[in-house]
Amino acid sequence: LSSSLFNYLTDEHPDTFTTTRIVYTGGEPASPTHVHRLYGLRPHLTITNGYGPAESMGFTTTHTVAPTAEVQGPLSIGRPLTNKHAYVLDARLRPSPPGTTGELYLSGDGLAHGYLAQPTTTATHFIPNPYGPPGSRLYRTGDQAHWDTHGNLHYTGRTDTQIKIRGFRIEPTEIETTLTTHPHITQATLLHSDGQLTAYVTAAPGAPAPAPEALRAWLRERLPEHMVPARFAVLDRLPLTPNGKIDKAALPVVEAAPTTGGRAPRTETEELVRTLVSEVLGSPAPLSMDDGFFDHGGHSLLAARLTNRIASTLGVTLTLRDVFQHPTPAALTRRIEEADDRPALPPLRRAAERPERLPLSFAQQRLWLVAGLGGPGATAYNVPMAVRLEGEPDVPALRAAFEDLAARHAPLRTRFATADGDPYQIVDPVPAPAFELRDVTPGSLEEELLAAARHSFDLTAEHPLRVTLLRSGEGAYTLLVLLHHIATDGQSLRPLFEDLSHAYAARLAGAAPDWEPLPADYADFALWQRTTLAGDPLETRLAHWRTALAGLPEELGLLPDRPRPPVAGQRGGAVRVDFGTDLYARVVELARAERCTPFMVLQAALAATLTRLGAGTDVPLGSPVAGRSDEALSGLVGFFVNTLVLRTDTSGNPAFRELLARVRSADLDAFAHQDAPFDLVLEALNPVRSLARHPLFQVCLALESGPGVSPVLPGLRAGEAEPLATGAVKFDLEFLLRADGASGLTGAVLYSSDLYERATVERMTGMLRRTLEQVAREPGVRLSELELLDGAGRRQVLEEWTGVRTDTAPATLVERFEEQVRLRPAARALVFGGQELTYAELDARANRLAHHLAATGLGRGDLAGILLDRGP
Repeated sequence: LSSSLFNYLTDEHPDTFTTTRIVYTGGEPASPTHVHRLYGLRPHLTITNGYGPAESMGFTTTHTVAPTAEVQGPLSIGRPLTNKHAYVLDARLRPSPPGTTGELYLSGDGLAHGYLAQPTTTATHFIPNPYGPPGSRLYRTGDQAHWDTHGNLHYTGRTDTQIKIRGFRIEPTEIETTLTTHPHITQATLLHSDGQLTAYVTAAPGAPAPAPEALRAWLRERLPEHMVPARFAVLDRLPLTPNGKIDKAALPVVEAAPTTGGRAPRTETEELVRTLVSEVLGSPAPLSMDDGFFDHGGHSLLAARLTNRIASTLGVTLTLRDVFQHPTPAALTRRIEEADDRPALPPLRRAAERPERLPLSFAQQRLWLVAGLGGPGATAYNVPMAVRLEGEPDVPALRAAFEDLAARHAPLRTRFATADGDPYQIVDPVPAPAFELRDVTPGSLEEELLAAARHSFDLTAEHPLRVTLLRSGEGAYTLLVLLHHIATDGQSLRPLFEDLSHAYAARLAGAAPDWEPLPADYADFALWQRTTLAGDPLETRLAHWRTALAGLPEELGLLPDRPRPPVAGQRGGAVRVDFGTDLYARVVELARAERCTPFMVLQAALAATLTRLGAGTDVPLGSPVAGRSDEALSGLVGFFVNTLVLRTDTSGNPAFRELLARVRSADLDAFAHQDAPFDLVLEALNPVRSLARHPLFQVCLALESGPGVSPVLPGLRAGEAEPLATGAVKFDLEFLLRADGASGLTGAVLYSSDLYERATVERMTGMLRRTLEQVAREPGVRLSELELLDGAGRRQVLEEWTGVRTDTAPATLVERFEEQVRLRPAARALVFGGQELTYAELDARANRLAHHLAATGLGRGDLAGILLDRGP
């Protein structure tokens, strides 16, 4: 808050505003709601948030907030004033796309000539403007900012205050701002020393001082783990320098956190490793096996010392990466002891005996848990497939065909129950899938389809298959096959519609379908999985994932359009993708040349695009894999798919060809361990959980190959089975792509409307396309050289949003003031408390002061220091 606003509040309303001092300590502009909460003020003023360093002479950008406006997150700093200009540029002075953090540069009227008697500093901060008239200059502010979708600027920190923690670059003001949103905290600041963060906070008047552990837990719900300070101190007040800034040198030293009381060593190796870690850290008491090396003062130099101690003591060579990826003594011990061999799993066979209660597969159990949460995401795992039919179907035969289909595939007639808290399958012997014929008008067809597709399954009482046949006219039908994901996956759709076609043809002929018996059913798979994925085979696979995903970012660094809510709403939208046949052919050609797959090219391109959009250089992407490693599963309908976390390292500004090699190496390792169920991987890694985001990854990429599925129904012309977008989403972003020679690369990008606007996702999809086009043309292009913006995007961030220029008559501030004296001499010019001066009165006082100064011998251009009390 500016001092002028503060003085206006206290002088004009002394009975209402009694605050004697407002100390602004954050790097983010305070929001009106934040100020009102701190000081108990009712919002009744229009607040304009102004931004502008001294080098740009006054405000350069402004953002006005109405008294009744709801503010989510920090205030925007708005748009440039007339004849002032703002640019957000990357390290190569190229425009940053909307939503991507870059450095803020200013130009236009009011820009200083430089720094007095400091030519070197002037030359580094005032540079030629590549986007303005010849001879114009840019001022490098050192501030970080980004454009939002609507062309407003958002301040995100300082380039010179960034620090690096555990390999991540972070902005301390982001942590400080998050701390000040705690209901009991008014101020916060951070210190960085010895590779660790210490947070100092002050409690709100009358509020209880929050405990460090409570603050740590509260921050972990809102920030990635590497941004959570290791130490906390609650102070009565923050020490200030004479000019009102926080005196960080006067902050007290905070001792390291005590050990967590985790488990004790169980083996000799664990005892040795725990002892070595404790000695290197200089810990007064031995750590537990679960204490983090970096939580207790560890940093890169100490990590190097630890690897040397382990090598000399245990004869095992570890790298710094091993310590960063396995930061606890327990994890380091596993890294030392893990074996490289991976026992093969036995083949799937029909179970000779079945227990009374059939267990769920690991994949089913994951969705059963999700279904138990209910809420707005209850339909996120619906799989609605719509088939357009021309002709008159035989409805009884179609109903019977679906009954035959459910009889053949047990998951379609399965319900789920629990005993002693454990879920189990109930496979009903008589298949009776819900089937409904409904007449609709052509105009209401799409609405009726969506309403039917949004049915919320009760998995304890109904089967996960519902069929709705919508008749919209003579010979015009739409068949909606709605499944819950717990009973199907992408690979299930082909056998499902092929068996449906076979059964319908048989029923039309008055007979039951005659098909080959299945080699196994889903219950056999669930039993096989539960018995084979146990003991050493499972532990070996989990050991791989512990290593591959150690130190994974808790949250991708993309800047959303809106703050992430505390609980993910799972509602969103879809943006269609059609990259065409030519681009897909070039992707396939590149994949062959680089000895990888088209999926790997897409993954590398998406990771490169996300990195350029500010997601960081450690990019985890979720991706489904078929999970049908045994041939006996190929013709089954059921939920076999597993989810892999594919980690992409984009650090070091690699050429795209080099990035592809990294992706290929990491993916091959991941696919070799794909039968470790995602839920067990999640348990093994045990990341910080939050209802606000999906664990381990928030962006998903899937690629289906080959043409879509179309049922063959005698007497009818059937279109392709097309998925319906119901508005339910599971992730922040989900790239669902399909590739085949006839249609090329198509699909959709699903997005969470809690976080993103449609325009943002459309722009992001276009950037992915441009990345693919560039890397297909030149695989040696480096990530920093990728041009993400198209012509319209460049015009936005370089012309439309950067500021407006209008011709104004040349005049100084003094000349403009004197013009007002002539035009409006009696108008109010200055207010201080109960005193007011008109333009004429203020002009007279200024002239008296000028004559007084002239009498002292001062001349034009001389420097003078003036000391006055605040007042008229």
